[in-house]
Amino acid sequence: MANERDPLLPNRPKSVTVTDDRPQPSHVGPLDISKSTRYGILAGLWSATFLSALNMTLVATLLPSISSDFNKSNEASWLGTSYLLAACTFTPLYGRLCNVMGRRGANQLAVVVAATGTIACGFSKNMEMLIAARFLTGMGGGGIFTTSTIVTSDMYSIRSRGLAQGFSNLFNGLGMGLGGPIGGLVSDRFGWRWAFLMQMPLFFVSLILTSYNLRYVTPGKGKSAKEVLKRIDYGGSFTLLVAVGSFLVFLSMKYNEDLSWNEPVVIIPLALACVSFVLFVLVELLVAPEPVLAPFLLRQKIPVLCGISNFLVALCNFSVMYFFPMWFQTVALTSASTAGLHLLPNSTSMSIGSLFAGYMMHRTGRYKMINLIFGFFPFIGIMLITQMREDSGPLQMWLSIIPLGFGNAVVLQTMLIALLAHIPESAMAVGTGFGQVFRGIGQVGGVAISSALFQSKLDTELHRRIHTPDAEEVISKIRHSAKLVASLPPDLQRAARDSYAISLKAVFVLAACSTFLAYLVRLPIPEKALEHGARKKANDNDGAATREDIESRTATPAISEEALESGDSEDTTPPARPVLKAPARRLSTFESTDGTQDLESDTVGGSARQR
Repeated sequence: MANERDPLLPNRPKSVTVTDDRPQPSHVGPLDISKSTRYGILAGLWSATFLSALNMTLVATLLPSISSDFNKSNEASWLGTSYLLAACTFTPLYGRLCNVMGRRGANQLAVVVAATGTIACGFSKNMEMLIAARFLTGMGGGGIFTTSTIVTSDMYSIRSRGLAQGFSNLFNGLGMGLGGPIGGLVSDRFGWRWAFLMQMPLFFVSLILTSYNLRYVTPGKGKSAKEVLKRIDYGGSFTLLVAVGSFLVFLSMKYNEDLSWNEPVVIIPLALACVSFVLFVLVELLVAPEPVLAPFLLRQKIPVLCGISNFLVALCNFSVMYFFPMWFQTVALTSASTAGLHLLPNSTSMSIGSLFAGYMMHRTGRYKMINLIFGFFPFIGIMLITQMREDSGPLQMWLSIIPLGFGNAVVLQTMLIALLAHIPESAMAVGTGFGQVFRGIGQVGGVAISSALFQSKLDTELHRRIHTPDAEEVISKIRHSAKLVASLPPDLQRAARDSYAISLKAVFVLAACSTFLAYLVRLPIPEKALEHGARKKANDNDGAATREDIESRTATPAISEEALESGDSEDTTPPARPVLKAPARRLSTFESTDGTQDLESDTVGGSARQR
């Protein structure tokens, strides 16, 4: 028998019903969609999320093959940092594009950009072209993560969101963990280019699923695209891009290229990075109409602690993921495919950790205890990794990384929910974007800082061990091609393996310090019970909410279907209730339906700065 219920929009005629076996109305809200439609949306989002995460770590086991092919091993770190730099910079912009183009349009734009960059990677003719293609892929990859989070926030309450985000992180963890093994296997059998080209069918599947299913409407005051685009924080995004990019150039020139401090290509990027960072802060505090970094959250302890934790955890994660396979290729002298397979336990543990954290928060409504217990696991895992030797047993080599993946997955999951639980519902968008900025910078820093440390240490250790007449040439070749180690004469091979082992251990020690500091930073974050809120009354069969639930949850006045169709609604005063003060500016990201569905209101909703 059909299950009747009230619709999402208050002014919709009561005779209109939504059922799983009847055609849905043209204006269906995120809570009115059927189970099959919701699962279709999630399948499309999560398949793209898997590919974005895969691309983050895919190059970890491709670096020796790519750098040897182009003979530019010292530039190989840019293959990771260029992707992460683009994702860090462009991720917040997709939130505003969700309001300009709609959820489906913004998500599909991100997927198309990521797919285009991935194809370009497969057909790159030199290292410079490949780095540019990776940057383009990152522009789309960051948008995929943002739009996926937005749509999930539309369809679930904060307590249920933990479980939903756990499944999302399952695919994120699978992608990040399988990137290394898949990259190594494909590289050994078909060549590194096919590691990029093989992703195209799944990108196409994602587009088909979202095109067919992602059609719900989020009602609100419709503003023109021109008005909305004016409020995007172009100044903040540009200065952040220049600041982080210049700092990466400085690290590359000073440590990867081993240039002196007197060189202009070392001094100028460092100076530009400092100036751009100051400009970024000034733009965020004083100028930008939609600041990427919410000023009022910087004055609150919990968001700042969550942001610092995100930065340190991301730094730890990416330091290990990009250099762990290299240990097996250069120290243990395994193949690229075998080295990549050593990341498989990390993938499995991250997926299990995400689901575990989401399930526990959904079941108990709490997050602090599991964070305190399992948040120490990454430090244990890193210490086990630092103790690896060439003659270590298979258990240590294969299982040491498991506590790292499981613990960091739990931490990232619980910190997202802790951050959202300590800010007003109408500021969900601001908090989400705030955490993403810190995490994105940590990802870039994890690869760039650890790469600079590794190259500097490797150069020092090789000079200590190699004293042949052509030492400089030999050292340069070893640094430029990691695959060369396996073919060196025994005496030089021994020196190279020992040098790589010590240099990689320095990277792992950096990761250990990072994760331990992150644990200390999280200790003051208090517990707060998570509630289902108004959505608790929603029909469990398909998550739909009644009109009374929606009216009690939102601060948005009634909106007619005619106004929705035309993109306008009456500018009425919202009901009196505790909300943030009328904002002078708002964050250039999405407005969660947990707070209000009036996405572009000037007086209702989250604000990056209060009056």
